[in-house]
Amino acid sequence: MDFVIYGRILRAMYEATAHLWRPIDQINLVLMYMVTLVAAAAFGGLYAAVVTKKSLGMGLTYGFLYGIATGFPMGFGSYCYMPVPLYLAIVWFVGTLAETIVGGALVGAIIKPAGSGKGSK
Repeated sequence: MDFVIYGRILRAMYEATAHLWRPIDQINLVLMYMVTLVAAAAFGGLYAAVVTKKSLGMGLTYGFLYGIATGFPMGFGSYCYMPVPLYLAIVWFVGTLAETIVGGALVGAIIKPAGSGKGSK
C-alpha cells in the first residue's frame, strides 16, 4: 500500500515539495525498514496483548482506531509545523487509516483467541 499511496498518489506532490525532503541518495533505507518492522510488530503485538475478543470485526475496529490515533497526528500534526500542502496532510491521514484498517483485518483474521487452535477443548 505504501508504494501506491506514497510512490504513486503523492509522487507529484513530493516532487513539487522536494526542497522539504532529503535527496534520494541521503535516505536511510535500513532505518526506514526498521521503522516499518517495529511499527508492524507493535501493531500486531498490541492487538494480541490488549484485545480480548479477537475476530475479524474486532481487528477492523482496532485498525480503524489505531489509524485515527496515529494517522491524524502524523498527517495534521506535521501540517501544523511543516510548510506542506493540506492535500498532503489529508492523504497522509487517509493513507495511514486505510493501511491500519487493512492491517487490522489481517491481525483479526490471523490472531485467534487463546485456546481456539488445534488440540484445545
